[in-house]
Amino acid sequence: MAAPVPRTEEQGGGKMAVPKGFPKLKNDTFLRAARGEETEYTPVWCMRQAGRFLPEFHEIRGSQDFFTTCRSPKLCCELTLQPLRRFPLDAAIIFSDILVVPQAITLTRHSLEGKVPLIGFSGAPWTLMSYMIEGGGSTTMAKAKSWLYRHPEASHRLLRLLADVIIDYLVGQVAAGAQALQLFESHAGHLGPQLFQDFALPYIRDIAQAVKSKLKEEALPLVPMIIFAKDAHYALRDLAHAGYEVVGLDWTIRPQEARAQVGKDVTLQGNLDPCALYAPKEKIGELVKKMLESFGTQRYIANLGHGIYPDMNPEHVGAFVEAVHAHSRHINKHS
Repeated sequence: MAAPVPRTEEQGGGKMAVPKGFPKLKNDTFLRAARGEETEYTPVWCMRQAGRFLPEFHEIRGSQDFFTTCRSPKLCCELTLQPLRRFPLDAAIIFSDILVVPQAITLTRHSLEGKVPLIGFSGAPWTLMSYMIEGGGSTTMAKAKSWLYRHPEASHRLLRLLADVIIDYLVGQVAAGAQALQLFESHAGHLGPQLFQDFALPYIRDIAQAVKSKLKEEALPLVPMIIFAKDAHYALRDLAHAGYEVVGLDWTIRPQEARAQVGKDVTLQGNLDPCALYAPKEKIGELVKKMLESFGTQRYIANLGHGIYPDMNPEHVGAFVEAVHAHSRHINKHS
């Protein structure tokens, strides 16, 4: 098996121009939980919280396609803020795409007025490579996986190129105002333990290390980083030591098993089944209570095990968020 291609540092540059004058942050519960600090309640946000399940999302987007929307900082800002107006979420995640420059982040950070932290994100190298080769989604990722077996050297060269772009992209997001970063390895489940070890994990590790190194070089804030590798419960121990403050979980693993694998020094994030939000609102509250009791309310960020589905009733999302706050406060009060 070909070895991962090492990162090469480019010469030149100079320090990035960093926007100043951001509003003071009023709610840092999410950031404190990410860093492993004690919190009064469990913070909560949702993957794809800025998205198609909100009617106001469709009103804003109209007939514009996804990439046209992403190229408008004003529209990205508005779509990012929409769920914050409806729900008492503890973080916002920028509505964007890997190819979009970070100007939307600066505008959104100001528009949030310090209400909650702003999360930047990127897809991870293997996930981006799989989309590039498949040309879209796939149930097997067979075309992309065949490259790993048939062309390992070329695969590593492509993954290295993608990793280098992602590193600079994430650093640019922090320079623009992002206060946390999440790396999505959404297609980790297609790999299995060995391919993940060879073609995904080295680049996931390198991204964390290089981003933090560049942030120091540029005198930028060392923001907490989250790794979410869907269906990669076989790699949780490795992910816990990959350089990220937070490990995100999908809904296919029990909280106690995840904690046993990652240890006590990493914050966990997740992992309610997104389909659980189709349940009656009272049932959602029961499921949230059970989830909180299983994870514990500290070193934990509540979330879904994947993104919100487009046909979800916004009231049920609200029930989820409110239940996290209510039950975690109750558990903390009586613990």
